[in-house]
Amino acid sequence: MELYKLIVSGIMLVMMLASCGNADSSTEPESKDPAAYSTSDTQRGDTDLKLEIAGTPVSVEWEDNEAVAALKDLCSGSPLEIQLSMYGGFEQVGNIGLALPRNDKETTTSPGDIVLYSGDKLVVFYGSNSWSYTRLGHITDSAGHSMEEFLSESDVTIKLYIS
Repeated sequence: MELYKLIVSGIMLVMMLASCGNADSSTEPESKDPAAYSTSDTQRGDTDLKLEIAGTPVSVEWEDNEAVAALKDLCSGSPLEIQLSMYGGFEQVGNIGLALPRNDKETTTSPGDIVLYSGDKLVVFYGSNSWSYTRLGHITDSAGHSMEEFLSESDVTIKLYIS
């Protein structure tokens, strides 16, 4: 079963990387090195990171940290779509495609929490778990849906973009 999950994860990663291509390389970040990301956009407040789950926009209160600044940089040229897969009966997990800056802390999550796991996986919770994560944000308004309605029935695609 673990080999199956590894193969599926590898295929999803290749598909995600192929879909993230951008013909205009001038809008790509100059470096994928996590040290190259800064919080300048976050500090200026001139860009808002938005999230859609399965095509439905949701409101998120994003953290003010390097990982969120790196996500903003990744989305600056074009939206970033991540295929999430159900895991553990309380979360959906998807590969970002590269490592982001980490500040992992032992955390107990709640429904709506968005975290970075192992530096390269985005996790959205519809239940609770305790582990070492970097907090990214919390969904504050899920457009009338419970987090379980959004996430516990099947795998979903999320879209991160700048508005």
